[in-house]
Amino acid sequence: MTSSKRGHEVGLLKVGDFYKENKDRLSLELITGRKCLDNVIISHELNRPGLALAGFVDLFTYNRIQLIGNTEILYLNSLTARDRLEAFNIICQFDIPCIIFTNGKHPPRDIINLCKERCIPVIVTGLSTTHFVHLFSYYIEDIFADNTTIHGTLVDVYGIGLLFTGRPSIGKSEVALDLIERGHRLVADDIVHIVRKSRGIIVGTSNELTRSLLEIRGVGIVDVKQMFGVRAIRRQKRIEIEVRLVDWDEQKSMNRTGLEDELTTILDVDISCVEVPIYPGKYVAVIVESIALNHLLKTVGYNAAQELAKRQLEKIKLHGKNPKK
Repeated sequence: MTSSKRGHEVGLLKVGDFYKENKDRLSLELITGRKCLDNVIISHELNRPGLALAGFVDLFTYNRIQLIGNTEILYLNSLTARDRLEAFNIICQFDIPCIIFTNGKHPPRDIINLCKERCIPVIVTGLSTTHFVHLFSYYIEDIFADNTTIHGTLVDVYGIGLLFTGRPSIGKSEVALDLIERGHRLVADDIVHIVRKSRGIIVGTSNELTRSLLEIRGVGIVDVKQMFGVRAIRRQKRIEIEVRLVDWDEQKSMNRTGLEDELTTILDVDISCVEVPIYPGKYVAVIVESIALNHLLKTVGYNAAQELAKRQLEKIKLHGKNPKK
């Protein structure tokens, strides 16, 4: 597992960390279980334990946060105090990380005492169930999302996230510096942390230690934020294209027309990939800007390579109708 930006391991979240990081944002109040905040949340999903409270536990996903909303509250309120305690005792037999009551509803004292006895933290949120689920999902996504780190440099060029890869010392950071000088924005240099979000989106960021820093061989470490201002950096960016810098080889066949997009896969997400050959004296920044602008044109339905092929086909058809011309 790799470390998350919040300081705990990705895919491993303690109830105490969740509570501390969301106390204000999710309007949380810890009712009991302060000594049990080391309980571990191992799933990004929530569970509504309605059936379990009614006694059916065959499919009870007890290892998730248990969310008690209006439906569960109405059911519990329909029971006698004794039956309500027995219903809660059913789910408290399992190793539940914590129980959250929504809509500001506080549980009865006997349920609080039972959870305290079983070392299950009880938390109340002032938010509605729907609102809480939405904000919780947004928070938990980064922690349990698939992630990786790649050696490269990530730059925002015209709003397109370009991930520069290639062998060490090929010039990734130097290209990034050229782009920053031309008004574009650095996201990460050397090590790019990548997380897969929902809907097949991958997002890159830097670590806190090296944020806004570039390593330029022969010069050393430069601080982009201090040199170019806060507008020259950003904390994270969606990655849409991998720009693979390769050594010039006249024997190697390169993509000349771009009729077919080449793809690469990161965290099971396919993104465009462009190889750019490097040789002394070649000014790569302008080429990179063209890659970003060309991608923007493709997103609105214009493909220059396909347009050329269309013109050629029309020319051939015209010549076939008038062969003497």
